[in-house]
Amino acid sequence: MKKKVLAAMMAAVVTLAMAGCGSSKGGSASGGEEAYTIGISQFAEHGSLDNCREGFLEGLKEAGIEEDKNLEVLYDNAQADTGTASAIASNYVSKKVDMICAIATPSAGSAYNACMNSNIPVIYTAVSDPVEAGLADEEGNSVGNITGTSDALPVSEQLQMIRELMPEAKKIGIIYTTSEANSVSTIAEYKELAGDYGFEIVETGISALADVDLAAADMVKKADCITNLTDNTVVQGLQTVLSYANEAKIPVFGSEVEQVKNGCLASMGIDYIELGKQTGAMAAKVLKGEAEAEEMKYEICSGAEFYVNTAVAEAIGFRLDDTKVKEAAEVFDSISAE
Repeated sequence: MKKKVLAAMMAAVVTLAMAGCGSSKGGSASGGEEAYTIGISQFAEHGSLDNCREGFLEGLKEAGIEEDKNLEVLYDNAQADTGTASAIASNYVSKKVDMICAIATPSAGSAYNACMNSNIPVIYTAVSDPVEAGLADEEGNSVGNITGTSDALPVSEQLQMIRELMPEAKKIGIIYTTSEANSVSTIAEYKELAGDYGFEIVETGISALADVDLAAADMVKKADCITNLTDNTVVQGLQTVLSYANEAKIPVFGSEVEQVKNGCLASMGIDYIELGKQTGAMAAKVLKGEAEAEEMKYEICSGAEFYVNTAVAEAIGFRLDDTKVKEAAEVFDSISAE
């Protein structure tokens, strides 16, 4: 009898040990399917970054990795605070997630630093300049166990669009956060190219969201129009910028479709849902062991589309050429945020 009990106990131990075994890239879902845990760290709460997150999950789903099936998602928003972004990344590392998805440059940098002494890969998205941010070298190669996608703005196309819509304009105003590497590099590109289109760039740097009010009030006195970047802090304060610009009857141009929906006149922008899906496809390859993050060059979302809001034009008394409007990928006739 004692031998039978001992044998049964040993069998139970072996069974439990086997059940606890899993891949280093994830646990096991029902039916023996590989399961993964991803921590998503988003730097701020606004439309374009939300779209990135939505697209990222769609891209994973298309590759067979889906929430409530074989994927657990931990999600945190840093509310545009770099210290919080660092804490979020460190928390994910302590939980030994299989991957961190970092949305926007500050979150990407925090995740990369937190994961340096671990084997956790980082996949980023909405990073305008991975080289300037120290996440890739000049050839686009990864500097570590990290890769992702860039939302580099189509600056030339944006300048061309503004010139076509405003033939007499001379000065374009840009408000940006001096601590955001993506904004600093984009400002430099605007200044380099503006002369080719007969523009002068008038810039104002800010340090925090509270600075947007004063910067916007001053900018509308200096510029013929304002063009907005994907600057996380300024996008959070976009409605403040728009309120001053609308009162002064000068247009604000967005950098992507959500900003046009929310009150910017027009944009030559990228689709952040598609950018997120592209990132999700890259992440799936890493999770499945088909590629290593450190061996993958970062990717750029190609193509820019023209978006326009006729309700904004009417509100500020801006005359839009019908031919130009017909060229738009999408025309909005209402403003979704006041």
